[in-house]
Amino acid sequence: MAPMSPATGQRGAVEIKTVSVAELGEPLQGLRLCDPSVQRELERSLTHRGQLSPVAVYRSGRGYGLIDGYKRLRAARTLGWQELRAEVHAVDEVGAKLLLWQSNVRGGLSDLEQAWLVRALYREEGLSQPEIGRLLGRHKSWVSRRVMLAEGLDEAVSGWVRLGLVSATAARELARLPRGNQAAVGQVVSRRGLTSRQVAHLVDRLLKAPDEASYHRELEQVGQSPPPSSAPRRSVAGRTPGEWLVADAASVTRLCARLSARLLERSLGSLGEGAASEAAQSLRTTLGALQGLTQTITSRLEAWEHHGEEHEELGESAGAGAPGGAARSPGNEPACDRPDPAGQP
Repeated sequence: MAPMSPATGQRGAVEIKTVSVAELGEPLQGLRLCDPSVQRELERSLTHRGQLSPVAVYRSGRGYGLIDGYKRLRAARTLGWQELRAEVHAVDEVGAKLLLWQSNVRGGLSDLEQAWLVRALYREEGLSQPEIGRLLGRHKSWVSRRVMLAEGLDEAVSGWVRLGLVSATAARELARLPRGNQAAVGQVVSRRGLTSRQVAHLVDRLLKAPDEASYHRELEQVGQSPPPSSAPRRSVAGRTPGEWLVADAASVTRLCARLSARLLERSLGSLGEGAASEAAQSLRTTLGALQGLTQTITSRLEAWEHHGEEHEELGESAGAGAPGGAARSPGNEPACDRPDPAGQP
């Protein structure tokens, strides 16, 4: 079975077989985004209808590398499935990336995912931009624009996109700004929950700012106006324990996004032997800290959710009536149960 040739982009032979979920790796996961809402829907589909179509994989090391079917694989893992039906393609790394494109050619990839894929073919696989254009059926100017999008986007913003804090379309708008300005604007976008259209208008205004002072005034005007439901921000010295938790959680999330983007952008081996060893040691330390943090967060959330359930059960018991089953008479209910005079629940 001959692998896909980078020169022709033709597929090799395909074998349909059942593979162990444990054998499936995700070497191309850095080229895809995950939508949690779609993920939950697919979990329900697998539960009620089973696997309708096979995932696409290629042989990688002692196992298989996933080409297409990331949502199905993650849903299967969540549901505890042990096996999946798969199409095993006889391709190499270049062929796997080309198959990823061909499997999603009808709009399955966002602009940013396209950009990551094109950059991988250009930087990691060493293909020229005209060659990439020919293999993907696109003009070389389109290839150039996608490379510029991937390489012109700040690493932190890329990480936020992967975590779902900033949409891919909003990130495309942010990429129009100088790379060094994107993170500050991205924080405003994430905190304010701006839509892609609002981000586009904001970027337009920032690009038209006649000087630096006007630029910062424009950004501050958007960033300092809190959403209607937000409470006034306290100074750092006056923060409550709850506010510190929220602030620290937001900081950790941003750092995780940036670290994830850096790790997905290049392998440790590409750093050189000395730098790679140092980075690996730091990552092991970070991994231990994150595992400990995960356990602590999980235990606190479980305790809080259990506490909330107990309160709910107590409330239902109290609402059943007085001893003997007598119903409450109007006006005798606790103040928190009485209808609001304005008609609000």
